[in-house]
Amino acid sequence: MSQGKVVSIHIAAVAAAPIKSVAEVIALAGRGLEGDRYAAKLGTFSKDPGSGRDVTLIESEAIEALKRDYQVELEAGESRRNIVTRGISLNHLVGKEFRVGEVVLRGTRLCEPCAHMEKLTVKGALRGLIHRGGLRAEIVKGGTIRVGDVIASRS
Repeated sequence: MSQGKVVSIHIAAVAAAPIKSVAEVIALAGRGLEGDRYAAKLGTFSKDPGSGRDVTLIESEAIEALKRDYQVELEAGESRRNIVTRGISLNHLVGKEFRVGEVVLRGTRLCEPCAHMEKLTVKGALRGLIHRGGLRAEIVKGGTIRVGDVIASRS
């Protein structure tokens, strides 16, 4: 079983709004993170069909590699992902259930970067985050997610 941890948590009230960092957030099963645009169905892609709109995660290591390999600086919240992790390979969680503290998530698909994310952040972020843009997940069992929580795959 591989483990990581939650480094930071980020939400935005509506599409394209500035990201707000929080120390903890309530994960609502089948809906999203309380106070976040996608839980309220106000996200840029809320009307598009597709799984994994409840929560998105990205590895802090990917953000560090973006700076190291592409000289593109991006703050953790600027990635437009909800949860920044350390120490766990998110790509390996596609199709699997895993715990984030007391919450159970199911990885549904990779969260590849898009032109919208780059438009809201910095030029070069899209190219540098291809295949490292994170993970989309559904909330299977809700609860509170806190900075510092352990992330543990169940495989």
